[in-house]
Amino acid sequence: MGVAIAGMVVVSFARDHPVWAAAIVCLVLAVLGGGLLLRYQAIEARRRQFLAANVELAKIDRMSGPQFEHLVAQRMIADGFRQVRERGGSGDRGVDITAVAPGHGKYAIQCKRYSKTVGAPDVRNFLGALANTFAGHIGVLVTSGQLTRQARLEALGAREPLILVERDRLADWLLGTVSLLPVRPKGVLIEGEEPAG
Repeated sequence: MGVAIAGMVVVSFARDHPVWAAAIVCLVLAVLGGGLLLRYQAIEARRRQFLAANVELAKIDRMSGPQFEHLVAQRMIADGFRQVRERGGSGDRGVDITAVAPGHGKYAIQCKRYSKTVGAPDVRNFLGALANTFAGHIGVLVTSGQLTRQARLEALGAREPLILVERDRLADWLLGTVSLLPVRPKGVLIEGEEPAG
């Protein structure tokens, strides 16, 4: 009942004072937009601080598997991936993170926070997940360790070769100096992007 009365008062005010009503609506929208912008900036600042605090490989070596997955997910968001979803844990169906890269498709990421090497069976399991449950996804294997020679051959020899981020490349990627996204030729627009000018 109270909502209906308030609605009638608002409609009556807007009808009797359209200029003031429009000004109030603009003011409310500006305040809401400013609040959303400030929230976005605060989230981005926290992400940058988190990434900066965890780029050292020695810190990564002390992380748990879920902490490492969270770090990888945050780096992906910072790189421009969208719909980043941490899936790790029991029932993850062989993939720890899924994401979408605008203009590049869907990605499925397997994270291995290993102090030892990643072997060929780990790679085969991931390739199986990509062939079945995550068909059509670009596969990325991120590890704090190194792949064995056989594991690397399996990854690169697959029908759809995996993107590999091993220990040496991991440090550069976490610093933001390399990207998982393919380099786009100049002048090529991605769907949803507007030309400058």
